Amino acid sequence: MEKSKVYFCREISPENIVKMYEAVGKILKGKVAVKLHSGEKGNQNYIRPEMVKKIVEHVNGTVVECNTAYDGARNTTDRHKKLMEEHGWTEYFDVDILDSEPEDKILQIPNGKAIQANYVGKNMDNYDSMLVLSHFKGHPMGGYGGALKQLSIGIASSAGKSWIHTAGKEKDQYKCWDCIAEQDKFLEAMADSASSVVEYFEGNMVFINVMCNMSVDCDCCAVAEDPCMKDIGILASLDPVAIDQACIDLVKNSNDLGKEHLLERINSKHGTHTIDVAAELGVGSKDYELIEL
Repeated sequence: MEKSKVYFCREISPENIVKMYEAVGKILKGKVAVKLHSGEKGNQNYIRPEMVKKIVEHVNGTVVECNTAYDGARNTTDRHKKLMEEHGWTEYFDVDILDSEPEDKILQIPNGKAIQANYVGKNMDNYDSMLVLSHFKGHPMGGYGGALKQLSIGIASSAGKSWIHTAGKEKDQYKCWDCIAEQDKFLEAMADSASSVVEYFEGNMVFINVMCNMSVDCDCCAVAEDPCMKDIGILASLDPVAIDQACIDLVKNSNDLGKEHLLERINSKHGTHTIDVAAELGVGSKDYELIEL
């Protein structure tokens, strides 16, 4: 099989994000959802609206997000919309909270390793294609956050997030934390849910990972550690498995001494298990060609 192509640019800028999108050669058509992380209230590391303004305009996209399954400023639609306004998203873009409707859309996963259904925001039906714009960094539960996390936890509704975290035991966001799944099962549930979203969009997706502000903590943390590594660059691909694997490899091969702190977080949480399982499920390939532009 031909290796998946992952395009790489070292300089991070709004213009280069557009350049990387164009490099993959896929034009997203119809109504385009741009999935990104709105940033928890108090978080200092999330990617700001000004950085992604050119790419969102380039694809004529709508910024989409989903509510969380933990206390904070994003666990209800009203709170989330208010925070997105505070963070400047609504100043530049049309914004859609995908699970603002009370009823979720259910994506079946008959071959799932940990879960056989994924609960996502009903508003996803309004979109023909999706640009998954991820901030690559560590994560206190998943080990790392990249394209696969955006596809899974990121696109799952509040109930869906609970379902993934409990590997199919609980959808209530206030009960789920009492029955969190064993770590590898949680990671397998993430891979399962990611596979269902990729199948839903039938190839009408592009993935961009921005390797900047790389803390061991996620943008969902109100109090996150400061970045432990220098910025590395922007990656783009049609393959979410390949792009995440490439980011992991760039961290491993970096001369930055701060990589040990980030790798400890990734390894201690078995973070790459998500990549392995997603590859097994056919979401993408770990075998890639890195093309530097």
